[in-house]
Amino acid sequence: MRRLLIVYNPRSSHYKRVDREVLAVARGLAGWAVGKYEVRDTTVEDNTRRLKKILNDGDLVVSAGGDGTAVIALNGIVESSARQVTFGVLGYGNFNDMARSFGTESLREIVELAEKGRTEDVWGLECLINGEHWRWGMCYFTVGLFAEACAIFDKKDNRRELRTGEKGIAYSVWLLAKWYMKNRKRNFMPDFVLEGGRRGVYEGMTDYVALNGRSMAKMMRGGRWFCEREGFISETRNLAGIFSLLWLMAQSILKRVPGKETGSDVLEFEKAAKVMVMGEGEYTKFEDVRRVEVRKAELPVKVIMSEKARRWAKR
Repeated sequence: MRRLLIVYNPRSSHYKRVDREVLAVARGLAGWAVGKYEVRDTTVEDNTRRLKKILNDGDLVVSAGGDGTAVIALNGIVESSARQVTFGVLGYGNFNDMARSFGTESLREIVELAEKGRTEDVWGLECLINGEHWRWGMCYFTVGLFAEACAIFDKKDNRRELRTGEKGIAYSVWLLAKWYMKNRKRNFMPDFVLEGGRRGVYEGMTDYVALNGRSMAKMMRGGRWFCEREGFISETRNLAGIFSLLWLMAQSILKRVPGKETGSDVLEFEKAAKVMVMGEGEYTKFEDVRRVEVRKAELPVKVIMSEKARRWAKR
C-alpha cells in the first residue's frame, strides 16, 4: 500500500478549507496509507529537518497550503534520503506560485494522476550564501527591497487579519504599497559585481530577482524554466522610483517579468553586507554576506502536473 503524506499548516488563513477539502477527502481514499505532517511554528529549516526524516521511498507528498508550506515540502523531499518521492501541490495561500506552476486543483486529481504514474521531472533552484547551501526553491529567489517587503506580512496585526481568511489579494497589495511608500528610499543593497564581472558592476540597485516558475507574487508572469534542466532568468533593478516600479509591474503583469537567461548567478559584495534574501515568500536577514549564488538544481523532482499545465509546459 502506497503512503500519502499531507503537509499542512493549521495556523494558516485557509486551514478550514484544507481540513474540509483535503484532510477529510484523504480519510476516504481507498488503497492509500494516509499520514500528516503538521507544520510547526518555527522555521523552514527546522520543519525541513523534521519532514525529511519521515519520508520513505515511493511516498506521495502533497502540500496543502501557501507557498511557505510548499517550500517546506519541497526542501524536505530534496534533502531526504528517500528516493522516488512524488510531489503534489494544492494552493491554499495568498499567492500560490508553486501550485500555479503545477496546475493541480484537488487531492483526488493528484491521487488519480499518481496512480496512473503521470509524473513530470522539474528542476528547481538552489540558493547559497557565502558558498554554503541555504535553501531550495522552485519559482524564484529575490535579494533586496522585494524580499524586505515580505516581512510586512509577519507583523502581528497583519498576520491576524490574514488568518481570518476574509482578506484577499487586494489587502496584501495594499499592505505592500503602504510599506513601499514609507521605505523605498532606504539602502537595501550595497553595490555588487554580478557573475564575477562578466555582467559588470551594479550600482544603486535595490533588487535582484531569479525567476524559474510560472509566476511571481501571483500577478507577475514567469515561464517554463522549471521544466528545463538548465537555465532561468534574472534581473537587477532600482525600484526606489515609483515610475520604475510601475513600469516593471506593467511589463510583468501584461507580458512577463523582464530578464536575461542565465545558467547561474553570483552576486559578490566588496564589503560584507547585511541583506534580506527571500524564496517564494520565506525570507531570512543575513549578516556579513559577501556572496549570494543562485543556480539550477542538479537533480529533478518528480511532480504531479495537471493535464492542462503539462500541455502548457511542453508547447
